[in-house]
Amino acid sequence: MLDSKMLDMLRCPVDGGRLFLVSHEDLQRINLAILSGELRDRLDQRINDGLDAGLLNRQSLRIYPVRGGIPSLVANEAIRVQLCHFASY
Repeated sequence: MLDSKMLDMLRCPVDGGRLFLVSHEDLQRINLAILSGELRDRLDQRINDGLDAGLLNRQSLRIYPVRGGIPSLVANEAIRVQLCHFASY
């Protein structure tokens, strides 16, 4: 997965905010929300594929997907989430 040095360097491409690795428990909740069709990206497109991991911008409640160990920091692929998707937030 992402080591701590890399994680410290990564920033949200929209507002430059710090990104935090989503906990395993919260990742499960987010993947369930994806399966149920609840989550959409910044372009209002439905998210179809689950995440291997996620990088959370806590201020804007955006998650950047990590699939196959590769983070996607493309602004339009950010997933909009709500506090109800997090058990440990």
